[in-house]
Amino acid sequence: MERTDRMKNVKLSQKLTESGLLLALAVILSVLKIIDLPYGGSITLASMLPLIILSYRYGFTWGLLSGFVYGLIQMVIGMSALSYVTGIVAVAAVIILDYVLAFMATALGAMFRNMEHPATAFGLGALTVCAVRYAFHVISGCTVWAGLSIPTGDAFWYSLIYNATYMLPETIITVAAAVYIGTVIDFSSPRLKANKTEKRPVSVHVLNAVSGFLLVTAVVTIVAMVFSKLQNPETGEFDITGVTSVNITALIIVVAVAVVMICALQIVKASINRNQKGVQHE
Repeated sequence: MERTDRMKNVKLSQKLTESGLLLALAVILSVLKIIDLPYGGSITLASMLPLIILSYRYGFTWGLLSGFVYGLIQMVIGMSALSYVTGIVAVAAVIILDYVLAFMATALGAMFRNMEHPATAFGLGALTVCAVRYAFHVISGCTVWAGLSIPTGDAFWYSLIYNATYMLPETIITVAAAVYIGTVIDFSSPRLKANKTEKRPVSVHVLNAVSGFLLVTAVVTIVAMVFSKLQNPETGEFDITGVTSVNITALIIVVAVAVVMICALQIVKASINRNQKGVQHE
């Protein structure tokens, strides 16, 4: 409870300033899309992470408010998507499910804020947020969008798979970024600062950053390789059967190279940590 009590003393002006900056960062990251699916959904560089940070720092209620504001901004940016939906009820359902509730789910980033290990808590919060957001998109897909961008027959399974094509890599990127940033920054302090529990050489932090970059790069590459085969080359429509034409050999090579390089970096990091401990004991 100590962390929660410390955050209660933060001034409203600081909360609003931080919220404005992090909301702006989230919007920028959401616009800089890695991949944009034909019927909604995209892969970004952890665009929800700034909102998860707000929830982690200031709690569930503040997270709900931040997520609500962000959802409205995303609705305005993606206003063209509403033109495909007819009827007031359907439009309202899309707004509520795909924008309001989907992004208010970022408030769940506060669920594990009192755990002993911040990086673990941050990662679990990010995973929960992404899972709940995914659930809302699936519900929207198999109800509102059924018969429009999603076939009426087997709408649930189609929505489940379609939304997974961007939410799965988005989740991996977001969780990886959350775990890393949770190891180097103390978000439980009223003023953001370096995590004192991580007294490690700069080289270790650099190796962690490079490992994270390699992981994200590998995920993005794999998604691009698979996604490029999931669209009909003539109509551009989503076609799950295209997965059979994915170059498995190239996919395995990308995974293998990423795993080997990340493992090598971790071995070097472990060696540096051992040397540092040896020096401290002398």
